Amino acid sequence: MTDPIRPTDDEARAMARGLLDEARFGALGVLEGGVPVVSRIAVGTDADGGPVTLVSSLSAHTSALRAEPACSLMVGEPGPKGDPLTHPRLSLQCMARFVDRGSEAHGALRTRWLESHPKSKLYIDFGDFGFVALEVQGAFLNGGFGKAFKLIPADLGL
Repeated sequence: MTDPIRPTDDEARAMARGLLDEARFGALGVLEGGVPVVSRIAVGTDADGGPVTLVSSLSAHTSALRAEPACSLMVGEPGPKGDPLTHPRLSLQCMARFVDRGSEAHGALRTRWLESHPKSKLYIDFGDFGFVALEVQGAFLNGGFGKAFKLIPADLGL
């Protein structure tokens, strides 16, 4: 049987990077009591291009990340036409790191986040909201039918 994973090339790297840069939301997979759970979350990037999210401490996925920081994030949405499974998507294997609310990093993320998510101005400063950096450990790109790639953080410029 032929390995379905293709050698990672510059086209795959650019597609993966584009999916991450363009994402405004994604599917976050966490372990809650050892059982996988998926939530839709808002997504952005930090100044280095790494994925971040703004979460509420009231969310089940936030407490799950605090208990077990290993998680996954999938970005990439189907287009308006065609089979949804033929559209590119990127699955990231990550470790969650909570950003201290009083830190310089938090202030920089807040400014950047509001540029790409202006409606979050309504709640970004609520006491239960904070940023989580999703530190990429590995990734899988499905670029469409027959276009599967395994990536490392360096392939994403991380």
